[in-house]
Amino acid sequence: MKRRQFIAFLGGAAAAWPLAARGQVSRTRPLIGRLSTSSKDVPPVSKYIDLFLAGMQELGYAEGRDFDMTYAMADFHADRLPQVTAELVKLAPYVILAGGTLEAVAARKATATIPIVVTALADPVALGFATSDARPTGNLTGITPYVKGLPAKQLELAREVVPGATRIGLVDDVTDPKAHPQRQEIETAGRTLEIEVVPAEVRTAADIDAAYQALASAGVEAVVVEQSNMLLFARQPIAEAAASKRLPTVYGYREHVDAGGLISYGADLKWCAHRTAYYVDRILKGAKPSDLPIEFPTQLELVINLKTAKALGLTVPSSLLVRADEVIE
Repeated sequence: MKRRQFIAFLGGAAAAWPLAARGQVSRTRPLIGRLSTSSKDVPPVSKYIDLFLAGMQELGYAEGRDFDMTYAMADFHADRLPQVTAELVKLAPYVILAGGTLEAVAARKATATIPIVVTALADPVALGFATSDARPTGNLTGITPYVKGLPAKQLELAREVVPGATRIGLVDDVTDPKAHPQRQEIETAGRTLEIEVVPAEVRTAADIDAAYQALASAGVEAVVVEQSNMLLFARQPIAEAAASKRLPTVYGYREHVDAGGLISYGADLKWCAHRTAYYVDRILKGAKPSDLPIEFPTQLELVINLKTAKALGLTVPSSLLVRADEVIE
């Protein structure tokens, strides 16, 4: 798909979207509904689905024998998520597997009884989903890769990549509920580190070029990109904008680095997708979501793309290279 087509696709161009269910579903087996603002066949979602199914297989389940899957996809139209969610709830799935925080909020509004497992949940206490990570409330639980202190660390990495940087940009997705706490933490860390944080607010992928142009015009020396669904799926336009403006950029997801970004530090979303099988297994065996504590990933990973560094004319400090979990050359 060409870049302009991709941006239009993410940015809200009119398109048909699938109904919650595809094909015939046997009601003799538990039904698991995968809920997402994205599309089933678009990477990395397709990979996350495969990893979940692999996790179920490792636990002794086979799709079509022990459970059925159905997919409720908003095809990158977040405003359609409530309707797509309502259609899924009408199917009465045994478990709703929500991709992220936007989906979790929509699912929780739509049902207080169907168990909801979230692959990547942000700030569950602030959202009212738990009294603490160890004590989910109601019908929702899952994994939260948004570790407190991580956004501040990403800001520190940006200055490590560009030593002495005093103005660092922030690509801020104002549509995602998990973005606001990240911005707050980065701005707080900036004051402590005597770094001026310059935010560029975006709402769709179509805003990416303008955001990077604004940051370049503001004279920032590096950029941090928040962890959000939309920004994850816009990883290719972001990498291209960062390259064209020659702005070293730090991310929270390694998928950005795979797409040509410079450096990422954060949780492995592939691990999160695989781990959700554990929650679904427990629920299928009778556990309630409130009995299953919300988990943090056990490991954070640092990934560096040296090809991108070379293109930017950067020399990555050896202190970073020795700490990296993976270096792309």
